Amino acid sequence: MHKTWPEQIFEVLIRTRVRQVAYVPDAGHRQLIKQCHDDNRMKAIPLTTEEEGIALLAGAWLGGDRGVLLSQSSGLGNCVNMLGMIQECQFPLLVLVTMRGEAGERNPWQIPMGRATRKVLETMGVVVDAVSQANDVEEIIETAALRAFNASKAVAVLISQSLIGVKEFSAATTDDQTAGHH
Repeated sequence: MHKTWPEQIFEVLIRTRVRQVAYVPDAGHRQLIKQCHDDNRMKAIPLTTEEEGIALLAGAWLGGDRGVLLSQSSGLGNCVNMLGMIQECQFPLLVLVTMRGEAGERNPWQIPMGRATRKVLETMGVVVDAVSQANDVEEIIETAALRAFNASKAVAVLISQSLIGVKEFSAATTDDQTAGHH
């Protein structure tokens, strides 16, 4: 039976001994977040903003745990100052980013940060990989996790909107707003 891309990511997180999963609620990561909550080997920690996750994961590393930040591309703009701390202190950081603002995006507010995500991360010294095909997810995520944890690097994997799907958008209300997501 073919595994979904969130199931593949979850298996990589288990294999690479990730114990803390920091996230701001996101429809793109919904299945992965649920799996992390349901597994007693992990602690899934909801955040109010993404930069809290960077600080939390730095503390997790100092305490002996590996962690991952699950973020949507629009939330990464909140993290720029905290990425400077990661670089200066040489903490490992693994960020899995569900992309918005790519081809087919129906919400114009998502487009600017979607276009800037890779450049912003690279400017802050983060190694950036991307995945757009389900059959590449496991290998790319595992390579990124090993690079982050074994070489104390900041690594982000951009999960293409073509993989997660395009959300509907209405100027009056969006599924993100009504569900409390950004």
